[in-house]
Amino acid sequence: MNCAAILILTASCFSWTSTIYLPNKQETKKLKYLLEPPVYVEVTSLRGGNATLPCVLRFKPSHYKVKWTKLEPLRRGSENIVMITNGSAHKPYGLLGPRASLRKTHAMDASLQLSNLELEDDGRYRCELINGMVFPYQSRNGRYKFTYKEAKEACAEQDGTLATFKQLYRAWTEGLDWCNAGWLIDGTVRYPILHPRAECGGELLPGIRSYGPRDRIREHFDAFCFTSRTTGFVFFVGQPLTFGEAMQACRGEGAELALVGQLYSAWRFLSYDRCDGGWLKDGSVRFPITTPRERCGGIPEAGVRTFGYPNKTLRLYGAYCYR
Repeated sequence: MNCAAILILTASCFSWTSTIYLPNKQETKKLKYLLEPPVYVEVTSLRGGNATLPCVLRFKPSHYKVKWTKLEPLRRGSENIVMITNGSAHKPYGLLGPRASLRKTHAMDASLQLSNLELEDDGRYRCELINGMVFPYQSRNGRYKFTYKEAKEACAEQDGTLATFKQLYRAWTEGLDWCNAGWLIDGTVRYPILHPRAECGGELLPGIRSYGPRDRIREHFDAFCFTSRTTGFVFFVGQPLTFGEAMQACRGEGAELALVGQLYSAWRFLSYDRCDGGWLKDGSVRFPITTPRERCGGIPEAGVRTFGYPNKTLRLYGAYCYR
C-alpha cells in the first residue's frame, strides 16, 4: 500500500508596524507597503512535492528587502529565516534555503516556492517587508547616561524614534546582539542577546532580556532607536580631517555630516560598505560593513562599526556626508 503524507503550510503576508518616517520636523510621511490587514493563506501539498506561498507587495519602494521566515514548529529566532530578497537578488538561509526560490511572475511578486517538501516543512511562514531597523545608541559621555526623555531626544537627533518592543524583537531575529540595556518607547528597559555569555545575563537562553518598567526621571540607560530608509544618500569624503574640517568638507559638497540613523539606513537598505572610519554629526566615528573581512575590524558579522567619540582635533578620519 502506498501512503502520501499531506503537509499544510500557512503563509502570512504583512508588515509588523506602519512605519512613521520623519524626514524633517515639519513633515510626516507614512510608509505602508505590504497588504494590510494581514492576509493568511493555507497551502496543502504532498511530501516530496512543491508548494508556493503567496506574497504580493501592494506598493514597491525604491529600496527594500523582503524576508521569509518559518515561524513554527521549532521557533528559533534568526535561525528560522528562509530567504531575504531585495527584488533583484536573494539570499537563502538554513536547511530550507537550498530548496527555496522566488516565483517572480511580476514586479510585485515576492511569493516563495518550496520544492521536494519534507515532513518538517509543515508549519507557519511569514513574509514581511523590512522597511525599518533598530540601532543601539549611547551618549558621548559613556554607558547608561540617558533618562527616558533624554533617550527620546537622542534618537530624534539621530533620525529615529525610540523603538517599540516588536521592533526590538524583530531586530533580534535579524541578528542584533547587544549587551547594554536601553530604553524602549513604553518606558521599559531591555536588551537583545543571541549568544549568551557571563557578562550578559549569565547562561540564560537567547532572547530579549528585560528590566521591566523603570523610573523615567531618576534612572539612566542607553537607547534603542528605530529608523527607516531615507530619501537622501550617504557618501564618503576621504582625506584625513578634524571634526571641524569634516563639517566644512560636507558643506562644500552641498551636504551635511550624516546622522547615525542615516548611516545605519544606508548600510541596511543600500548595502553601503566602506572600510574607512568617518566622522558623523554627533562627533562619533563609524564605518559600515556589508561584507565582513579581516582587515575591516575582523568581526564576522555585518554591521556598523564604531571608534566611539575621539578627540575632535584628531586628523585621522574622513567624513560621512548626507545629501
